[in-house]
Amino acid sequence: MAEPGRPVRSQGIAGTWIAGTWPVGRAASAGGLAPAGFDLWTSLAETLREWARAEAGAGRLLPWVPVAFGGGIALYFAADHEPVLWVVAATAIALTLGAVLLRRSRLFAPAIMIAAVAAGLATATWKTARIAHTVLAKPLYSVSLSGFVETRDIRERTDRFVLRVTAMEAQRSDVKLERVRLSVRKGTEVGSFVQLKARLLPPLSPVRPGSYDFSRDMFFQGIGASGFVMGTIAASVPPDAGGLRLRYAAFMQGLRDAIDARIRATLEGDNRAIATALLTGRRDAITTPVNDAMFISGLGHVLSISGYHMAVVAGVVFFSVRALLALIPGMAAGFAIKKWSAAAALVAAAFYLLLSGAEVATQRSFFMTAVVLIAVMVDRRAITFRTLAVAALIVLAVAPEALVHPSFQMSFAATLGLVALVQIGMPNLFASPDHSATARIAMWGGREIAMLFLASLIAGLATTPYAAFHFHRVTPFGVLANLGAMPVVSALVMPAGLLGLIAAPFGLDGPFWWLMGIGIDWMVAVSRWVAVLPGAVGRISAFGIAPLIAASLGIIVMGLLRTPLRWAGAVVLLAAILWGLCAAARYPDRR
Repeated sequence: MAEPGRPVRSQGIAGTWIAGTWPVGRAASAGGLAPAGFDLWTSLAETLREWARAEAGAGRLLPWVPVAFGGGIALYFAADHEPVLWVVAATAIALTLGAVLLRRSRLFAPAIMIAAVAAGLATATWKTARIAHTVLAKPLYSVSLSGFVETRDIRERTDRFVLRVTAMEAQRSDVKLERVRLSVRKGTEVGSFVQLKARLLPPLSPVRPGSYDFSRDMFFQGIGASGFVMGTIAASVPPDAGGLRLRYAAFMQGLRDAIDARIRATLEGDNRAIATALLTGRRDAITTPVNDAMFISGLGHVLSISGYHMAVVAGVVFFSVRALLALIPGMAAGFAIKKWSAAAALVAAAFYLLLSGAEVATQRSFFMTAVVLIAVMVDRRAITFRTLAVAALIVLAVAPEALVHPSFQMSFAATLGLVALVQIGMPNLFASPDHSATARIAMWGGREIAMLFLASLIAGLATTPYAAFHFHRVTPFGVLANLGAMPVVSALVMPAGLLGLIAAPFGLDGPFWWLMGIGIDWMVAVSRWVAVLPGAVGRISAFGIAPLIAASLGIIVMGLLRTPLRWAGAVVLLAAILWGLCAAARYPDRR
């Protein structure tokens, strides 16, 4: 029993905090006539202050820096006109220096957050100024173009390629574009110099206020117009070599074509298209019924190379290299094979990044994986909120436009939920005393199944607001589809694909593509089964950006806070969901 007048301490996730005093009447006035609820409110206030102090403890503010940095980027995209670069840059530098000077003061935390907001605004402004280029304002007909083919996307009926323009002639227009994206039936090769005629259209604007802005994506990709080829494409002698970057693009495109040809020798149809999408990033050749089934069932994320694919590639290489090194006598005891394995996994992840086209979403996934592997090599915990914070800062600094892209939002929301599950949920859910060997084996299997279910559930719930906002649909049975398909994808499809890549130069890759096809058959079967379940097509009308911002705030608070204060995020998230549903119900035709 506690001594009179001593504080009674209660243990929580963040540590120990004061929950009240004993005896209860100690905080009353000398006459002992305090109101009945006085001690309750005093205890509650002290508890809240203790929780707040725990959240502001050493190392707890770092994960909030990318949140503030992203807030600055969001301010840039919400601005009515382009900010003045030198003004925002000077402001960010001044605020950062001020935060450094206040590092030993109580004002350091708010100062560094304000500086991070200013830095995010300055970074987005600088990125726009750095890549500024001409954008087509009105349609142009029969435009003569000459240039280098930089990229090519193979589709089921037509191809789409990006042309780096070297010469452009159009009637009644003197506009000069740097890059255009054109559709053509077939027949372009990356790295070739071509001459053609095309019809050009301005980048597609949002179909309604607040909807997805395709023109913004094209601007940050350096593309000033889109259109289609008229007539034939004539290859000619280029005026120059095109540069090292173009030769690299041609080499990687040739490598992807070679891999696709090897897969095509064993697989066909959607199996071949999905296998190629998983390894090279080409996903436009998948037929519409299978593509729709994948997205309706909640398995569409498998088709886009993301953090999951990077994690599987790095994980397979890491554990394979470590197991092989451990078989060598004396190697495990005398050398840091864990660090060597992490280095090998990092090289494999980098190669996968280049092979898949190094799109913004794939770059983000690589940065996150690289931070984890580097943490292993320098003897730091790999899966932490700090790791996620560093990865987010790198991604936003390199590509600030990623903040408003659905892939960034969904990826980091899911990763935040999974990191919270690993660091907070697993120790609490699966803490248990020792058992017999048989019981431990059975419990291990149960834990694995429970963790797979929880990971699918949390990742699905965390990404639901963004899927509803950007794609106007939700996946009610996404957890069911992921539980049925993802173990096969992780254990069979992706490892077989990696082994196929390794065996291809030796001509021994056929059996691995066959195994990959078996796993893809199962994944497609699961997606088709889930897609036809009653209520599987969860459509939702547009509901505006404000509920999405509130939902994001709720997810961040729930994920980053450690004390029971994090449940305030659940309240905010619930309010955001109700807000969005009410807004969608008021405008059912806005889809």
